[in-house]
Amino acid sequence: MTGTLDQPLAARTDGAAPVRVLLVPTARPTFAVDVARTLAAEARALLVELGAEVVGPDDLVMTPEDVVAARPFVDAGADLVVNVCASFSDATPALELYGDLEQPVLLWSFREPGPVGDRLWLNSMCGANLFGHALVVHAGRTPRFLYGDPGEPGTRATLRDALAGDLPPVVPLPATRGDRAEASEGSDVVRGLESLRGRRLGLVGDAPPGFTPSQYDGDLLQRLFGIEVEQVDVDAMFGQVAAVSDDTARTEHAAALAAQPSLAQVDGDQALTSARITSAMRDWRDRDSLSGMAIRCWPEFPTQLGACPCSSLSRVADDGTPTACERDVYGAVTMLLMEALGSGTTYLVDTVDLEAADNVVRLWHCGAAATSLAADPEAATQSTHCNRKLGVAGNFPLRTGRVVMARLTEDPSRPGGLRLLLAAGESLPEPNRFQGNTAAVRVDGDASALVTGLVTGGFPHHTVLAWTDVRPQLRAAADRLGITVVDW
Repeated sequence: MTGTLDQPLAARTDGAAPVRVLLVPTARPTFAVDVARTLAAEARALLVELGAEVVGPDDLVMTPEDVVAARPFVDAGADLVVNVCASFSDATPALELYGDLEQPVLLWSFREPGPVGDRLWLNSMCGANLFGHALVVHAGRTPRFLYGDPGEPGTRATLRDALAGDLPPVVPLPATRGDRAEASEGSDVVRGLESLRGRRLGLVGDAPPGFTPSQYDGDLLQRLFGIEVEQVDVDAMFGQVAAVSDDTARTEHAAALAAQPSLAQVDGDQALTSARITSAMRDWRDRDSLSGMAIRCWPEFPTQLGACPCSSLSRVADDGTPTACERDVYGAVTMLLMEALGSGTTYLVDTVDLEAADNVVRLWHCGAAATSLAADPEAATQSTHCNRKLGVAGNFPLRTGRVVMARLTEDPSRPGGLRLLLAAGESLPEPNRFQGNTAAVRVDGDASALVTGLVTGGFPHHTVLAWTDVRPQLRAAADRLGITVVDW
């Protein structure tokens, strides 16, 4: 198919039928659904205006039932699949709807529309990132990626090209080979790796549905790192929370309040529940000699306990124990590895925002950062969770200065193996862009290529952020373990 940027395909005179586009708008009810629905409608209207024949669900796909209802549209056939990530959602639709298709899949995410300091209204980019991981790693499919709002000239031009058969490019993985630290016997790298052997990682619950990066291979972790996994179900953890005495909970609440007086503004019952969660996590850590934790933090904590565990994860991280939300095991192991190699305290983040003109990406999560990582630790405000509107979660910008992003994840080119993503940049001073914990990072490489590469390369939506450059040590450790290094 060919066409010009000035001529809609449906208006061409070569007699060809218009391109048939399957458009599926995915979202999650905990985000700004009205905004997501408006943008999804604008996306559909733009494709129609450009001459496409658009089929697919009229409304947002947000539930398992919605996914089932969308299936007949997929079976009807299309030339191109466009998944509009109208807001964040898990990757279930990606695998259920597109895993077996031969047609190209374009993941389209929107810019964040909310004001500075408000919650992430959409988290659309992160949704595309999660879809990309699922398609590449679990379906062997390479999606394409579009970032921009329907009204932008660049978005319009990209879609015109896509309808003409010229899809946005797949960003090739970099071939850069960065510096390596010394990794002979007795070196700091080897000692760091040896320190991981015998460590225990505590897991709460299963991977959230559709969170493919939260799956893991326990045998592989044992073989490569010597890390053992201890898993308890959510109900068992809730039993530990219930067993915390009133005196212990009040003591922990008083300590948290003394450290962050803003906690006084949070509902008292929710804050006390948060103190029980913190105490239970510490008791579990100490009793079972855990070196880190990966917690299924939703939906059960807010829906059944009436509080979010974000601040508890922060409190435990401030103790020196790495904590990962969304039961992200490889994310937690990345944290353990980085800290064993000298990174200091780390934080698990989403990539949520791109300002290409300034070469800046924003890294964020919803309030579980150690307060020691705050731009101003004494002003590390405690508040409610941005989506759940329950206590307790941190709300403060992250520390400025040189930063490193890293992530261990599956290697699609070597089934059963791992690869290590690395990037670096400068965390810039700015007000907390999104409620929770945000860092604005001017990356050393091309920010647009990095974001696109995360999606088309099938990397997880979580990376680990650190403020000490341990990339030479990480590269050397990866080489020693047979892990592929991807150095952006």
